[in-house]
Amino acid sequence: MPLPLYAQNVIAFIWDFDRTLIQGNQQEPLFEEYGVDDDAFWTEVDGLVEHYRSRKIVVSRDAAYLLHILSYVEAGVFRGLTNAKLRELGARLQPSQGIPDFFDATRRRVATVPDYAAQGITVEHYVVSTGILPMIEGSCIAPKLDGIWANTFIDRLAPPGYLEKLDVEPGPDEIRHIGYMIDNTTKTRAVFEINKGVNKNPSIDVNARMTEEQRRVPIPHMIYIADGPSDVPVFSILNQRGGKTLGVYTTEPVNNFRQVKDLQGQGRIQGMAEADFRPGKAAYLWLMDSLDQIACEIVSARTRALAAIPNPPGHV
Repeated sequence: MPLPLYAQNVIAFIWDFDRTLIQGNQQEPLFEEYGVDDDAFWTEVDGLVEHYRSRKIVVSRDAAYLLHILSYVEAGVFRGLTNAKLRELGARLQPSQGIPDFFDATRRRVATVPDYAAQGITVEHYVVSTGILPMIEGSCIAPKLDGIWANTFIDRLAPPGYLEKLDVEPGPDEIRHIGYMIDNTTKTRAVFEINKGVNKNPSIDVNARMTEEQRRVPIPHMIYIADGPSDVPVFSILNQRGGKTLGVYTTEPVNNFRQVKDLQGQGRIQGMAEADFRPGKAAYLWLMDSLDQIACEIVSARTRALAAIPNPPGHV
């Protein structure tokens, strides 16, 4: 039997970002900064896949908006848009009600319940988003997170022969290329990186074969919170493997209640609530109850394991 690598006493909250942890879409400060009509931008994005297909070029639907941001930079509309600028714009994002205080509340919960604390149970919070990494990094939410998966941009490519050249870093350039891309399907890769502990131990490959006992965060110890059909692949994995799933909706600036209700009707999510994480609100109650359920299961499993150890025979 393989040796266990971890105590498996971590509970992971995995969050979508837009309309979940923040109000609206994270690109809104970008459009406001440069005076770009967001409806016009997204209408153009919606037509890009067909535009390129008619020219015999295949473009990922999930990459289309990233490519269009780069085209706006190249055209001079987003003049001076650097990664540093994106982080500055991220500071303007407005968190959802109760965020980021909710993160601290979950950590206090496991630290103050004696049974949980005795087993060393901890809580981690992650964002897995098809948004833009530097904008999330610049938000007030980032300091409370244990990790972020999102898209990145590169301002300049490493040239041929870069290994033999002195790396003299000039000032920041405008973004010009896509670096790392995460789409609706590859969000599941992030889940397995958390599951196997790749984010904590990079020497482990996400495709490495591991028993369930060797994984850092079992999927039944995960809670996924998101707002839309694009999150169905992750919802499906957690539902199938014993995790917990919550669909959240907003009423302003966009009402997506019906969209999330449809997900619940299709059995895609286990619960739904408004994206309001203040104490006493439905999302807070549902998530805290789920946290308690998982923590109690960890306590019970460890208690059973301890009870299974035989005591030595006594004197006769």
